[in-house]
Amino acid sequence: MARFGYDRRADYTKVASPYRQSMPMAYAKKVSHMLNTRRGRLLKENLTAYLFLAPAGILILLFGLFPVAFAFFVSLHRWRRFPDNYIGLANYEKALGNLGYILFFWLALLAFAAALRVSRGLLQTLRRSETTNQSMPLLAGVVSGYAALLALDWFFKLIPVIMLIPRLVRGQNVSLALFMEKFGESFTSPGVYEAGNLMLLGFLAATAALSVALWRFRSDSSPEVIVRSGIATTLMLAAVFLLRLTIDQTNLAIAVARESGESLPIWSQLVFVSAGVGLIASAYVIFQRGIRAQSNRRFALLVLSGLSLAVGGYLLMAEAPAALSAADDDLLQGFWVTVMYAGGTVPVQLTIGLLLAYLLFQPIRFRSFFRMVYFIPYITPFVATSIVFRVIFDAGKTAPANRMLAIVGIEPQRWILERSSIGSLLGLPDFLAGPALALIVIMIYSTWTYIGYDAVIFLAGLGNISGELYEAARIDGANGWRIFRHITLPLLSPTIFFLSLVAIIGTFQAFTQIWILRTGAVGSKVNTASVFIFDELQNSNRYGYASSMAFVLFALILLMTLFQNRIMGRRVFYG
Repeated sequence: MARFGYDRRADYTKVASPYRQSMPMAYAKKVSHMLNTRRGRLLKENLTAYLFLAPAGILILLFGLFPVAFAFFVSLHRWRRFPDNYIGLANYEKALGNLGYILFFWLALLAFAAALRVSRGLLQTLRRSETTNQSMPLLAGVVSGYAALLALDWFFKLIPVIMLIPRLVRGQNVSLALFMEKFGESFTSPGVYEAGNLMLLGFLAATAALSVALWRFRSDSSPEVIVRSGIATTLMLAAVFLLRLTIDQTNLAIAVARESGESLPIWSQLVFVSAGVGLIASAYVIFQRGIRAQSNRRFALLVLSGLSLAVGGYLLMAEAPAALSAADDDLLQGFWVTVMYAGGTVPVQLTIGLLLAYLLFQPIRFRSFFRMVYFIPYITPFVATSIVFRVIFDAGKTAPANRMLAIVGIEPQRWILERSSIGSLLGLPDFLAGPALALIVIMIYSTWTYIGYDAVIFLAGLGNISGELYEAARIDGANGWRIFRHITLPLLSPTIFFLSLVAIIGTFQAFTQIWILRTGAVGSKVNTASVFIFDELQNSNRYGYASSMAFVLFALILLMTLFQNRIMGRRVFYG
């Protein structure tokens, strides 16, 4: 029929298509009408924002939060290439002695404090929305937080079973079909199957609660109530888990010590050290109030009170060395080397970088060329520049550094092979010994590397300072030093704060340059905490122990970051 200009199929389509498309079109119109309402536009805006944030959130989850959580999980097990028995806090006790139990007790208290802080914000949100019923969003948040922890429990029970598959198929004819068979069996293994069922129930309950809360009890504050209640629930359950873990492991360690006829004063050490830390923190708060006191009498009273609390806290903190008596000496040495490395590089590189930036900010010739030259060490690969420094600071008499010393009549030094401290080489007392000469060389290299980066960031900060301020200061008769002290430094405080924060975090994570420049002759004199952790992981294959030390290092960096934000952040002037 199509040959004569008539097609029955086309005619049928014209007649039937309205009926076949009536339901989808009606549904599309209903959705379009719903999205054009005020609530629909708000929903579209929120979905768009969350979709834009989703990639960054996924990256943070996969490469930020998950490695930390997995390292903590591994640290609770005896783990050598393959997962083994659950041993609780034994790795932390081996690394830090009894202080490991004390730190986990503090961690549980911090989780409780964080949960209470989030709960306080939740209560404020609920008070602002007294006109609407927020019971269902609150319940949805609590169920979602509990479901998230059930998912984590299932995941961390499943991972060790999957990682044991290579051991299970050892000696068999390995094939993809065999691996897939064992992989499928891992989901039904004892413990994993039950945890998976609980996770599914939690997921269904959370989905139902969220659907009802967002559809039937929707208000402007509902999303905030759901998020805050979910976070508070997660933190509170995490705090309960950490506190229970600490108490159980502490009692187990005490029981084992009693069976062997020894005494283990963990609880007394926990009470005394915790009280000492609390008194010192209270003394700091009182000192800050004393500084802001208006009258001399109040100032003297607060200062004396703070001084008394500080002395009491120091006396109670005397139990800390006893708690560290059974700690790993190599790990403590690594932390001490890290502190010396940070203290010897961060202030120097920031000071020199600021001076270079101030000079390069002046109207001098070839300014762009000098900026590029100083920035080159930062973008040059560490491997290449580290090898150059090994040649410069070689132990031979013909090394460039020793030739420079020979010019001024100083004997050649062993430099990167010297494990003696700089203080002992100069004849100073033992308490002024300082870092090893090999570590001094690494400090010089790190300072040389990051000076250019700091100078470039300082230049950006100097460019944001208005020239009118300098002109007004010169008109008032201020000299160069007063301008730098009272205008440049205060307005550069945000830049200084940022660079100091990044520099301290970087020095505590430093690995590459130290790994390349260190030699076997200096032993542990240049091994920072990161290098020591890598040695344990690579040479000893003690994944659980290395993970526990990595988690301790992560916690230390996090606490220092919070401390810097708390202390230095108040002194930053943002104009």
